[in-house]
Amino acid sequence: MSKIPVYFMPGLAASPTIFENIQLPEDQFEMHFLEWFLPKEKESIESYAHRMVEKIKHENPVLVGVSFGGVLVQEMAKQMEVRKVIIISSVKSNTEFPTRFKVAKTTKAYKLIPTQLLADIEKLVKYAFGDNIVAKRLKLYEKYLSVRDKHYLDWAIETILCWEQKEINNAVIHIHGDADEVFPIKNIEKCIVVKGGTHIMIVNKFKWLNENLPKLILND
Repeated sequence: MSKIPVYFMPGLAASPTIFENIQLPEDQFEMHFLEWFLPKEKESIESYAHRMVEKIKHENPVLVGVSFGGVLVQEMAKQMEVRKVIIISSVKSNTEFPTRFKVAKTTKAYKLIPTQLLADIEKLVKYAFGDNIVAKRLKLYEKYLSVRDKHYLDWAIETILCWEQKEINNAVIHIHGDADEVFPIKNIEKCIVVKGGTHIMIVNKFKWLNENLPKLILND
């Protein structure tokens, strides 16, 4: 029996290392990992998705995307045949965005985010969380956030905030934590809820995902 190809797309600025604890049965699945590359000047998400689709080497794959990666795999699925689309800690349309995202889009406040700070992860974490950030959390960000390019970060933040998708695609399988602080569960429709799951549950709820992803992929 041929194995099912499963392509994983990490979240904004993250590297495929976030999937290091995800394991699917090797006799049934073949795991592949996609990475962010630099966008062209003012590139649309459709164009970027088209370039990412070119990196897919199998027919009818399963696409799994986390956070902003979940948005991207939905755009990719509009341009290719897929077996399934699974999103984790993400959104299915801009109607699921929290109010602060909508305000940021309207006011263009996102243009004020000092993305150059990401070049120095320590400064960024202090800026975002204050000085008393635990060393463990800092190590986590250093390990998983691999894309520090200001052009990419400006593009990614603007692209997600200005995502135009208003209709929810019911074919998308959505896994979401009830303690997600970026996309609060109260705004999310039709999802599989993971108790205690935060926005980074791909890292700390991997046991649940390892147990349930194979079933979700194989279920028709």
